[in-house]
Amino acid sequence: MSAPKPENTERPEREKRVARVVRAAEEKVTDTARAAVAFERADLAETEHEWREQLHNDGAELRADVARDKQKVAQAVDDLRHPERIAAAVEARVEHGAEEAASAARAIEHPGVTVAEAEHAVAAKKTAFDRTTATIAAEFTSPADARKLPRVLKVFGVLLALVSLATLPGIGAAIYRSVTSVEAHGLGTEGVSTVVVNFLYLGVLSVLALTAVIFGYRLFRNQRRWAAIISYGLYVLLIAGVLCSIMLQGITPDLVFYLVAFVVTIGLQSYLDPSLLEERRRHRKAREAEEHAEGEAGTLGRDLTGKGYITLNFFNLFWIFVVASVLGLIMEEVVHFLFVVPGQWQDRAGLLFGPFSPIYGCGAVLMTVFLNRFHKSNWLVIFVVAAVIGGGFEALTSLFMQYAYGAVAWDYSNMPGSLFGGRTCLPFMACWGLLGVVWIKLLLPFMLRLVNFIPWNWRYGLTVVAAVFMLADAVMTLQALDCWYERLSGDKVDTPIQQFYDQHFDDTVMADRFQSMTIHPADAVRGK
Repeated sequence: MSAPKPENTERPEREKRVARVVRAAEEKVTDTARAAVAFERADLAETEHEWREQLHNDGAELRADVARDKQKVAQAVDDLRHPERIAAAVEARVEHGAEEAASAARAIEHPGVTVAEAEHAVAAKKTAFDRTTATIAAEFTSPADARKLPRVLKVFGVLLALVSLATLPGIGAAIYRSVTSVEAHGLGTEGVSTVVVNFLYLGVLSVLALTAVIFGYRLFRNQRRWAAIISYGLYVLLIAGVLCSIMLQGITPDLVFYLVAFVVTIGLQSYLDPSLLEERRRHRKAREAEEHAEGEAGTLGRDLTGKGYITLNFFNLFWIFVVASVLGLIMEEVVHFLFVVPGQWQDRAGLLFGPFSPIYGCGAVLMTVFLNRFHKSNWLVIFVVAAVIGGGFEALTSLFMQYAYGAVAWDYSNMPGSLFGGRTCLPFMACWGLLGVVWIKLLLPFMLRLVNFIPWNWRYGLTVVAAVFMLADAVMTLQALDCWYERLSGDKVDTPIQQFYDQHFDDTVMADRFQSMTIHPADAVRGK
């Protein structure tokens, strides 16, 4: 028997494949046709919608035009019914034209009068301008400007200006070297943090030098008031220089320059414009009398003008800082004991001595300053503003601590809504917002009553003593952290200050005091 031909068995398979291809092609053509029909329908619908919208707009414009025409026709008919109005309008135009013609005739016949009137108008404007200039100048002058400065202060001003000018080329050269180094080698081993802080520091030094030049020039010109006002800018720049210097170099003898400059600026400001000092003295005496009366009336510390809830003076803000530092520390330790690590008590203090957490104190001061006027506002407004202020301040504090000492006291990288590399997060910003609402609505009145327990005649003396203690505590904390950083970095402890802190505040003492803080020298700006 002969074998069957393969074509007989393969033909049905080919027919099936052809049938499948045909069906697929038909389905594809059908789908394409449906899509085309749907597109055409959508396009027609859109076109119809555009036409209808255009028709509606045209109809609205036509109705508006008809309404305006009707109004004009009605006005014309009304004018026809009252011809005296047309006559009055014509007479007014004729009179106006006659006045212009008469004025032009007078100007032609008597040109001197026209010139005199123009000169009078210019003189009146100049008088008003001089009056405005004198008013502005009075803000920057005082009776003390008439008194001559001692020659030694004028010489000091000249020397200060010359020395400051002499430092500018060096600062410019440092900026040029930094820029060329970054262009040639990139960030290298320094990292972006060091580069940014370094440029910021050079910028602060540049502005400080220029401000010192202007300050010295004002001294030389005997412009006391101007010099006293410029000194406020010097304060801000000196503080910025201190922070940048600490981040780049730590606690070094260079900080003595800023301290001396700060003290000299304070002394010069009081001497340059005695009216400022006299005004402060008169204000203090008047304020003491007012405080005595308010203390007896039970309204001491309240803002009686109604602009805010509390008077924003040094006394109130300082004690807000102290009380909030204590309350914040207690709250954080209780939260840690109950929720973070149940049953474990951890010291969360932020200063060497005393039960203080300064981040809460500073946060309370910022919230009081910015929200004092909103004490009657909706709680949601207070919540949002407090959340932004608290989160921003928390992030900046974390940035400074890490850049200056490589210190990390909190890290929210694993928290939901983490921001700025874990320096803050949305849940804790919400906590700051809630704290702001509680502080402004509930705790601030309690705080005011608590502070008013201090007898009014003890207020200044007790506040000065407490402020000196807090300042010393803050300075010693920064120095102790710097020495801790130096030891962990492997640097030599050779200065008397470092030896003092090395002896009394070694690694064990610091780790026990700041239990929530760890220091990684490689993370600091100066450690890169």
